[in-house]
Amino acid sequence: MPRVALVSMTALFLACAPSSAGVAAGSDNGSAGASASAATGSSETGGGGVGNAGTAGSAGASASGGAGGGGSGASSVPTSGASGTIGAGAGSTAAGDTDGGAVDDAAVDELASPDAELDANWVLTWSDEFNAEAGTKPDPTYWSYDLGGGGWGVGQLQTYTNSAANAATDGMGNLAIVAIKDAQGNFTSARIKTQGKFQQAYGRFEIRAKVVTGNGMWPAFWMLGDNFDTAGWPQCGEIDIMEVRGTRPYTNGGSLHGPGYSGQHPLSGSFSLPEGGPTLSDDFHTYAIEWAPDVVHFFVDENLFETHTPADIPAGAGPWVYDHPFFILINVAVGGTYPGPPDGTVFPQTMLVDYVRVYEAPDAGD
Repeated sequence: MPRVALVSMTALFLACAPSSAGVAAGSDNGSAGASASAATGSSETGGGGVGNAGTAGSAGASASGGAGGGGSGASSVPTSGASGTIGAGAGSTAAGDTDGGAVDDAAVDELASPDAELDANWVLTWSDEFNAEAGTKPDPTYWSYDLGGGGWGVGQLQTYTNSAANAATDGMGNLAIVAIKDAQGNFTSARIKTQGKFQQAYGRFEIRAKVVTGNGMWPAFWMLGDNFDTAGWPQCGEIDIMEVRGTRPYTNGGSLHGPGYSGQHPLSGSFSLPEGGPTLSDDFHTYAIEWAPDVVHFFVDENLFETHTPADIPAGAGPWVYDHPFFILINVAVGGTYPGPPDGTVFPQTMLVDYVRVYEAPDAGD
């Protein structure tokens, strides 16, 4: 079985962390929308939005210690299978999580690989395995926060904090992102990002997570172009890798947002598990993209469910903006125009993240 090499990360971590405050995850069609800087005070009617100036901001993680980015593991090249729904097509359901994050992730990946010939020689460039002791906040070497409330342009109800109550390791190999409802009916959650700390153009980007469910819940794993602060949204580009509407617990959406194809009209697709069986929140699943010049492939577990190229951009829209480095965001939102109100949902709601890993092709440095 091919092994994954770990390359030097010295050049990948940058000193500063500019804010992406005001970027909202979400739109009515199942995409994670975004907008230009919160300081503009404007809004994006397509579903992505701007946080209110003065209520949304950015902060670096303050805890010492944390999970490392030095882990490595094998990454499977997903293929289609026999069950599950990919748009109108078919794909295979995920294999169950064998450890819940409690044991060595690389070893689990080796055991879970269905066929050694399906494994690509991806080179691991960055990861966080979240193996720190319980209660450790996201490692500030890798992560900072978007902070605040104000709806994030799409009527979301939560206020994002940098509290360990909303984002911390669980001591079992996972990061827990927790949406909390207090006695007054107010919601808090967390949105973490690698902006200014890690970004990469092209490769495989994946998260292994057990998502939340219920009315109004909106977990997401997504990326924005590293020129967000200068180009604004959607010119910077946005890639939504995992986005699950709590009222549609069997379905994951993937989307690309760019100039003229954003908000309610991105390039998008979806993958669904069979209704009546386990939902996406019942187990850990791997959500990933494999991105190369002029193409982005979307996967859930071993299912390729969506592919986009510049040819998919509508006439008069564009250009294709997926030709530069992007940074990563992970969040759990509550309410808003996409998932609706959290009526009847029991809080707290916890998304568990086993790991986030980024790879490049073995010839990327040639």
